[in-house]
Amino acid sequence: MGTGGAVRTYTGGTPGPSRPAGLRLTRSRPRAFAEWRTLRRWKKLPAWEKEVAGYLLRSLREDARLTQSELAGRLGVSQQAVAQTERWSANPTVALMRRWAEACGAALELRFRPPRAPTSKTGQGRSDRASPQPR
Repeated sequence: MGTGGAVRTYTGGTPGPSRPAGLRLTRSRPRAFAEWRTLRRWKKLPAWEKEVAGYLLRSLREDARLTQSELAGRLGVSQQAVAQTERWSANPTVALMRRWAEACGAALELRFRPPRAPTSKTGQGRSDRASPQPR
């Protein structure tokens, strides 16, 4: 596959509270699903790997005890399309994720929240900003 000796690198999402700016995450290849799922169950996944869309969708399908072919029939797509969506590098739309969840007997919930306030060296958060009230 590919050119001999070529190394692909994965650099995680954008810098944020869980990933300091300037930190480069390099993997020679994406993590295998079985390893990802095990680390997720053990709560040992790095923060930037917790939201791999394709793996989250595969996990949902497997929890619903559906084969790729069964899910493809419910979604009106091919089994190959389901397989491609379950890859590490998949970038499914929100509409597809919503249909996928419904086909698996679940509901999709997206939530935005303000970023966490940076903490000082003493561990105290910023006090000049009001905390948002939960809805």
